[in-house]
Order: sequence, then structure tokens, then C-alpha cells
Amino acid sequence: MQLVHERPDFDYFLRGADGRSALVNDRRLERSFVVAPDRLVEDWPVGDVRALEAADLEPLLALQPELIVLGSGASQAFPPPEAMAACLARGIGLETMTNAAAARTYNVLAGEGRRVVAGFILTA
Repeated sequence: MQLVHERPDFDYFLRGADGRSALVNDRRLERSFVVAPDRLVEDWPVGDVRALEAADLEPLLALQPELIVLGSGASQAFPPPEAMAACLARGIGLETMTNAAAARTYNVLAGEGRRVVAGFILTA
């Protein structure tokens, strides 16, 4: 059996993520970031999903997603209702999960050609 490593059809893919770091393509990130199939925004200034404000979502919303996947860190936590309402008011879905689950979900959705944007919260 021959195994072939194929790169996806999109520019930025996640090899994995936990609460402290993520591997985007071949690059390790240790600060919160935003990723879309065609864009990587480093140093997203968010450190706690429970304190997320609607304004914190602007870098993600600017990428015109149909769905936002929010990685809350090593454990699952949820943003305040106001942050969720900012997405729903624009007709954009918002799903929150652990970083590991968010990485897998992002890759699947991006691989399907969906306009997904993911925000990952990393802590030191």
C-alpha cells in the first residue's frame, strides 16, 4: 500500500491545535490567531472566550465568512450572548469548541470549499 501526503486545495490548513499552540501549515503559532482558507491573521488580541466582545469578532467578520469556528482553548467555553448575536444578526453561524476540535472542523469545511473562518484562542 502506498501512502501519499496530499496538500489541500486551500492555502492555510491546520495540522493540529491545543490550548497553547497550533501548527498552521508548517509553522507553529503560540498567540491567538484567525485563519481562513486564503488568509492568516496573527496576534489576534483575544485571551479568553468568555470575555469576547462583538468588536473582537471584526477581524473574522471582515473576511466575509458563512460560518465562524471559534476555538476556545484546551477546554470548551462559550462567548457571551452579545458576541454570538453579532454573528447571528449578519446571518453568520458561530460554533464554539475546543481548539483541537476546531482545527479538525475547519479543515473539513475548508476542504469542502466552504467560506469558513476560524479564530483560535491560545494561552501561555
